[in-house]
Amino acid sequence: MEGGDAGAEVALTGRFDDADPGGPRFAWSGSTVTARFRGGAVDVDLVESSADQRYAIVVDGQLRPGKLAPAAGRHRYRLADALGDGAHEVSLYRLTEAALGETQLAGVRVDDRALPVGGGAPRARRIELIGDSISAGYGDEGRDRDCPFSPDTENHYLTYGAIAARHLDADLVTVAWSGKGVFSNRGSTVDTVPMPALWLRALPERADSRWDFARYRPDAVVINLGTNDLADENPDWSPLPAAYLAFVRDVRARYPDAEILCGLGPMLSDDWPEGRRALSTARDAIQGAIAALAAAGDARIHLVEFPVQDGSTGYGCDWHPSLATHERMAAQLEAALRAHLGW
Repeated sequence: MEGGDAGAEVALTGRFDDADPGGPRFAWSGSTVTARFRGGAVDVDLVESSADQRYAIVVDGQLRPGKLAPAAGRHRYRLADALGDGAHEVSLYRLTEAALGETQLAGVRVDDRALPVGGGAPRARRIELIGDSISAGYGDEGRDRDCPFSPDTENHYLTYGAIAARHLDADLVTVAWSGKGVFSNRGSTVDTVPMPALWLRALPERADSRWDFARYRPDAVVINLGTNDLADENPDWSPLPAAYLAFVRDVRARYPDAEILCGLGPMLSDDWPEGRRALSTARDAIQGAIAALAAAGDARIHLVEFPVQDGSTGYGCDWHPSLATHERMAAQLEAALRAHLGW
């Protein structure tokens, strides 16, 4: 990871664990490695825990067609070549979610010269998004509601959070994992670590990989949770209000200056599970948390209610939002961020 020349660098956006001298490790959706350099070709050395990861490659601001699908183990991959004269920026963007395993960045090379890896200077605007499968991009590239999950149908780059961040020229750090809730992961008695505990970690499957919140100070935090707490498999929804309030208070304690936007929907509905009024239950819990913080003098917390999806813009796999639904959600989130932050 040593070497390089003046003006060449590698910047990291997202949560990276630097404990291993062999290179930083990462797992969360949207984690991005960006090389800025002058040269003709750029390669990356990755160590993959599985063959399930998918990446987008962005060259000088343009998304390249196709995806990088690396093999398990350590391998080198060409990200771009035959680049013209002048300065270039090439990004490797993780499309798949944390449940599919960890990756280690073992090196970045330009014309066979190693580049130094550092944190990189953040953009002037910074967003953190905390969520579940919707925010990770589960099935957003799926053909319809009947397809199962696969790495090839999950594309975080095309999620509402990522689209809104690009429109706002903001850095985005996403902490999202399918099936996770505020207090319950779809009622599972086996998967019992909810998102508030995972949010404290750099590498979510390692309890000892603690995230240093001083490394990234967002201007806005978007929380989009609750769908999995109110799953039909979970018989008891009563802990949600207290758990949601406790989590929002923890977010506020760690980010005292951020605007907090609490998302609701679009997969929640009062029609399913039948007779349990999931959407209203979630709305009441979120509004209760907002009211509690407001009563304590905190006016920088807001509700963003995404319309319940009705099939008019299609579905992704397993009834998840389609690409068109994500685009609509992105426009709504972008408008809310502009309104609350003056962007």
